[in-house]
Amino acid sequence: MAYRGCEYIMQIIHNSRDLLFRSPFGAVECETDIKLKINIGKKEQVKSVKVQLTDGTGKVQKIDMITISEVEDFDIYEANIELTEYVGLYWYHFIIDTENGTFYYGNNCSMSGGEGEVFYDDPPLSYQITVYKKENTTVDWIKDGIIYQIFPDRFYNGNEDGTVLKPHRDMILRSNWRETPKYIKSESGRIDFFDYFGGNILGVIKKLPYLKELGITIIYLNPIFEAESNHKYDTGDYKKIDAMFGDEELFKELCDKARKQGIRIILDGVFSHTGSDSIYFNREGRYDSLGAYQSKDSEYFDWYKFDHYPDKYSSWWGVDTLPEVEELNRGYLDYIVYDEDSVVNKWSKAGISGWRLDVADELPGEFIKKFKKRLKEVDEDSVLIGEVWEDASNKKSYGQRRTYLLGEELDSTMNYPFRATFLDFFLNVIDSRQAGLEVMQIKENYPIHHFYSLMNMLGTHDSQRILTVLGEAPDGKKISQQDKEKFKLDEDKLKLAVDRLKLLTVIQMTFPGVPSIYYGDEAGLEGYEDPINRRTYPWGDVNTELLEWFKKVTSLRTKYDVLKTGSLEILELDGDVFGFIREITNSKDVFDRERQDNLSVVLVNRSDRDIEIKLDLKEKNIEKLYDVITDKWIDLGEESVVKIDGFKTLVLLKTP
Repeated sequence: MAYRGCEYIMQIIHNSRDLLFRSPFGAVECETDIKLKINIGKKEQVKSVKVQLTDGTGKVQKIDMITISEVEDFDIYEANIELTEYVGLYWYHFIIDTENGTFYYGNNCSMSGGEGEVFYDDPPLSYQITVYKKENTTVDWIKDGIIYQIFPDRFYNGNEDGTVLKPHRDMILRSNWRETPKYIKSESGRIDFFDYFGGNILGVIKKLPYLKELGITIIYLNPIFEAESNHKYDTGDYKKIDAMFGDEELFKELCDKARKQGIRIILDGVFSHTGSDSIYFNREGRYDSLGAYQSKDSEYFDWYKFDHYPDKYSSWWGVDTLPEVEELNRGYLDYIVYDEDSVVNKWSKAGISGWRLDVADELPGEFIKKFKKRLKEVDEDSVLIGEVWEDASNKKSYGQRRTYLLGEELDSTMNYPFRATFLDFFLNVIDSRQAGLEVMQIKENYPIHHFYSLMNMLGTHDSQRILTVLGEAPDGKKISQQDKEKFKLDEDKLKLAVDRLKLLTVIQMTFPGVPSIYYGDEAGLEGYEDPINRRTYPWGDVNTELLEWFKKVTSLRTKYDVLKTGSLEILELDGDVFGFIREITNSKDVFDRERQDNLSVVLVNRSDRDIEIKLDLKEKNIEKLYDVITDKWIDLGEESVVKIDGFKTLVLLKTP
C-alpha cells in the first residue's frame, strides 16, 4: 500500500469487511465487543500501534494494540473494543509509530470501507461503525414483500363510464387518458393549473387482481389526502381523502380487500409542510376554518413560522404555496401523533400498514421518533419508511448528522444508492467490482434488519422513467420542455433499454431488500422528470415482453426464500458481469427463521459478449445448479465453469 505524499512504501493491511481484520462484520448492537486487527510489515521497525476510536459526541479513545502472531512477512496487531451503551456512529483509524516516523492507516478516499490507505496527515479518513440499540428489528412481512408505487390520478379510473369524481377547483381535466401530463404555468414559472386524468381509489380496488398476479404484496400510494394539486404534496386536510379519489369508506374498502389478497397499504405522509390552501393555513380563504394566515387567534397559528405576519413565512424550498410547519409544536404533535383521533390513529384504524415519510431529512429527528413510537403503539406490525437519497446511516442535513436506523427511528429508507449504483453499472460508468464495493458499503453501514428492509426501487415519481435512462435518452437539460414531452426512444434504443431493464430487474428481485416497482415501469412507460414521468398507466397498450418478464422475476422472489433473506456474498468476476451468492443453511435464514436450505448464484452480463465464469463452489459439494430462467440444469464440471451469453442472466439454484 503506497504511503501518501512520500516515496516510502509502507506494508500495512486492514480490511473492514474481512472477519480476519474486524469481527463482527458491519453494524453492531451496543455493548458489543469488536476485535480489530491490522497487519504491518516486519521491516517497518514498529515502536507502537494504537487504534483511535471517536464516537459521535467527539469523545476520543486511543487504545494500544498488541502483537498476537505473525504471518509471512507481517506482524498481526490486535485490539479488543468494548462498546458501551452509546448508540450512534463510531469512527476509527490506526496510528503506527515507527523508527521512520508516525504513520496513519484509515479508510480509502471514497470512504467505501474495505481496504484502506496509509496517510501522513493526522487525522486520516476513518472507518465507520454503526452501533444500534439492542433488539433493534423490523417486521418480517416487509423483508418478504414486493412494493408497487401508485400515483393515484394516473393509475386507473374505476368508474364504469369513465366519469371523474367531483372535478377539482382550478383544474384542467384531460379527456384523453393517454395524453402527456403538463403543468400550465404563468410567465413567471408559477403553476396556475394542474391537470387531472381521473385515476381513483376504486381503480386501485379493481386492479387488485392484476397486482396480485404481478406478485405485489405492498401498495405504496402517493398522497391521497385533500389538496389543491394533482400530486397532493400540498396537504389541505390530513383527515380527509381527496374527493377526486373517493372517500374514507372507499379507502377502508381498499385496505380490507387488499389485505384479503395478501396486499398491505402504505400511505405517503407529508409532515414538513402543508398547503397554503388548507384547513390549517387557509391563505386562499376557501375553507370555513379560521386559518393561521387569517388570524393569530387561529388554533393553527403556532404551527407555522412567520417572519412578518401574514405574508412572509417559511416555506418548503421557498414555494409559498407550501408553508413549513413547526413539527415539534405541541398542537401539531397532538394533531398528527397523540390525539385520540390523530392522523396516526385514524389511518391505522382505517387499515393501513405504515407510512412513507416525505423529505425525512427535513423532519426533526425527535418528530420521527415520536411518530414511530406512537405508530408502533397503535400497530406494532406497521412500518415507517423514510425518503432519504443518500447513505442513511451517516446522512448529514442542515449541518447535523441524522440518525435513522438506530432503533427508534425508521424501519426502512428508499434505497436511492441501489438505483444509482446499478444505473452506473448498466450505463458502463462503473464496472462490476466498483458496483460490488458500493453495495457492500451500504451492507457494512446498515443494521442487518434495515439492510434487508430497504426499499430497492428503480424509478419513482421524482426520477426519470427507468427505460428513458437505460435507453440513453438525450440530456434533459439540453433539450426543450416541448421536445421532452414528445420524446420516445427509437427502436434500437428501446430494445437496448428493455434488455438492460430485464437484467436489472433480476438483480432487483434477487438482492437483499424489498423490490419496489413504480407503476407502469413494468408496462414500458417512458418519460423525463416530473410531470412526464407521471404519465397514465397504458392499459391495453403495454409492452407485453416486459410485463411478462416482470411477472416471471417477481414469481422467483415470491417462490424462493433464499432470494428474500438468504445471506449475501458479492463475487469478484469479469468487469461486465455482476454476480452474487445467496444462501440459507441448516434451515435458518439470517434472521434465524425456519426456511428451506438453498443456495442461489445470480450472474448478470451487461455486455454483448459471451463470458465464462469460474465459480468456487467445491467446498459446498455442488456439481450442478438449476437455472430457473431457462428451466435447465447446468453441469459445473470439474472446473466449476459456466458460460453466460451476452445480455443474459443466470439465476442458478441448488434446489429448484
